[in-house]
Amino acid sequence: MIRVWPGAPAPLGATWDGEGTNFAIFSEHGTGVDLCLFDDPVSGVESARIRMAERTDQIWHAYLPDVRPGQLYGYRIHGAYAPHEGLRFNPAKLLLDPYAKAISGTIRWSDALSGYSMQGPEEQRDLIADSQDSAGGLPKSVVVESAFSWGDDQHPRTPLNRTVIYECHVKGMTMLHPEVPEPLRGTYLGFATDPIIDHLLSLGVTAVELLPVHHFVTERRLAEMGLVNYWGYATIGFFAPDVRYATGGRGQQVAEFKSMVKRLHRAGIEVILDVVYNHTAEGNHLGPTLCFRGIDNTAYYRLDPQRRRYYTDYTGTGNTIDVRHSRTRQLVMDSLRYWVSEMHVDGFRVDLAPVLAREDEAVTPFAEFFDVVRQDPVVSQVKLIAEPWDLGPGGYQVGNFPIG
Repeated sequence: MIRVWPGAPAPLGATWDGEGTNFAIFSEHGTGVDLCLFDDPVSGVESARIRMAERTDQIWHAYLPDVRPGQLYGYRIHGAYAPHEGLRFNPAKLLLDPYAKAISGTIRWSDALSGYSMQGPEEQRDLIADSQDSAGGLPKSVVVESAFSWGDDQHPRTPLNRTVIYECHVKGMTMLHPEVPEPLRGTYLGFATDPIIDHLLSLGVTAVELLPVHHFVTERRLAEMGLVNYWGYATIGFFAPDVRYATGGRGQQVAEFKSMVKRLHRAGIEVILDVVYNHTAEGNHLGPTLCFRGIDNTAYYRLDPQRRRYYTDYTGTGNTIDVRHSRTRQLVMDSLRYWVSEMHVDGFRVDLAPVLAREDEAVTPFAEFFDVVRQDPVVSQVKLIAEPWDLGPGGYQVGNFPIG
């Protein structure tokens, strides 16, 4: 019998405190939340399902004193399936925690990962909820141990006028390097080896800008062709280092990423992340239900105001994250702050940054998101680089971003 205590609504996510784990997840329109625990990352059957009875300010929470780091989990959210109203709840679909610090593996694609029935004509297909359980194909969120021996690690804080940035890919930089130990090629640990660091220093590099390392998805079409999403611009976990660059998926990715940063800092090299907060890997209305869509579609995404079944797409990917919503804006800021405070990164290159500056439709340098960044005591102190365009109207914004 698993003990369940009320827990607390903060912090969001799964938080191990040395004695047990607090679980907290936001859902504004959900009517019930089930926390599902798993013993195996590819299992389709949970070992325990716990109805979260406590709700505070639209955050569902519980504390499990018997849960330790390494525990696999996911959520099922109850509520209306009413696409014309923008609601796509379906408790048959296991969902990743938006605040998961680690994700156990990659997706095993099947029709079960769709929130709607794949039968019938495509133009009406998403209007009928699907009853297949998706747990077997979805990787699991992982409770992690956050403690790490940082020692005297510090941000190098190289002045901008002396900064030399080298854009690179964790796997691409190491996979075929003959001097990187073979077991470490393609990994965070491989990136932190002497041959890579010596090469960067020989070029005069002061900062590496890593192509996306937030946990991302290889789209079903690519997977069925035997291909992968190499670049990583299809994020599904904004707090989780991608498992494909680690030696294991039960939290190793967190410790190994930290080890990489610590080693680079020791050499005086800053770590800047290419981050994708403009969309997620769930695509348009015919995309899969993996996380945000099933937790609260109307809160996390910009929906067409006239046809709420459909998404506003300023990104060319089928959806757009809605940072106008306070909880979605909080998700992005909590993610940025986490990567600086807990993972010790030194800055961010923000993909399709004008998306974050759209209040209604127009891009504005006075967007609330920018005000929040400027006022944040952590995020405002690191290097921030904007990709100055998106695919919406007036999306070309070179030179128009606010100072700071």
